[in-house]
Amino acid sequence: MRDTRPNALADIARRLRSGDLGGAWAALPRGLQDLAHQADDGLARLRDRLRGPRPGAAPPSPGRFLSETFSGAPGQRAYRLYVPGGYYRGRPAPLVVMLHGCTQSPEDFAAGTAMNALAESETFLVAYPEQTRSANQGRCWNWFSPADQDRDRGETGVIAGITRTVMGAYAVDPRRVFIAGLSAGGAAAANVATAYPDLYAAVGVHSGLCALAARDLPGAIAAMRNGAAGTAPPLPTIVFHGDRDGTVNPRNGEALIAAAGGRLIRRAEGQAPGGRAFAHSLYADSAGRPAFEHWVIHGSGHAWSGGSPEGSYTDPQGPDATREMWRFFQKHPRRG
Repeated sequence: MRDTRPNALADIARRLRSGDLGGAWAALPRGLQDLAHQADDGLARLRDRLRGPRPGAAPPSPGRFLSETFSGAPGQRAYRLYVPGGYYRGRPAPLVVMLHGCTQSPEDFAAGTAMNALAESETFLVAYPEQTRSANQGRCWNWFSPADQDRDRGETGVIAGITRTVMGAYAVDPRRVFIAGLSAGGAAAANVATAYPDLYAAVGVHSGLCALAARDLPGAIAAMRNGAAGTAPPLPTIVFHGDRDGTVNPRNGEALIAAAGGRLIRRAEGQAPGGRAFAHSLYADSAGRPAFEHWVIHGSGHAWSGGSPEGSYTDPQGPDATREMWRFFQKHPRRG
């Protein structure tokens, strides 16, 4: 068999000489892309810790929190997009799609989760689709509506459309596109990840429910009150839930992990510094790879664990769900 590596290297060199950095990056084998990400990020963090700010150096460029609108066949929604100061088009960045809960807005959700601050330090983009009062009086995502659960239809199609729009307008690593949400947003994230396993690499569900846990409003109320079985996204999944949640029964987090069908690897108890105790369980997929995490926050209610009081529905005393989700996402790029 002919060795094509010299030709591939020549193509990369040609693209670099012509200034086509994006093309050169895309031509690299995925394994080398992963190594470059890890080496560059690690060296940058080490450099910053050892050197500190250089005398007279300009401060880092602040990120931009943009207001955008998506319109397509499934529908139309506004969304906010955070672009970190360290982003540049020559290097594809990860993308995290964040779905707010009922009564929240993208701005409120961004403030409460502090996801933008983490995106600034770790250099990834964050998209926040916005639910409208005309679609739901409480600004909840309609995760229980059949018209909004299927691929390329309703809200599921809109959220995927926003994701694809950002990927088309910015340099996004297609192997590192993730989705997460709180409460109704968590249930919607499970629906979207189930409908689009080819688009997202992993999903985070905080205080939410299984995908397809209900098919109408009475069923949604019953599921929230009592817990309900459903479908797990066919993707690596991290679940957070407070065991004193009076809005969405924590049995729903248990049901989501059970539906994933993972094998328990270990379970450990811990405590956030000066804060709440928690149980953390890690599960393997059918191939034996760690793929599912379940965090149960003792004494916490219906709130984003470790969140900022600047936003609604947050519990600053819990372990930091924002950082833990990002850690989990980093470990689970798309395979293949």
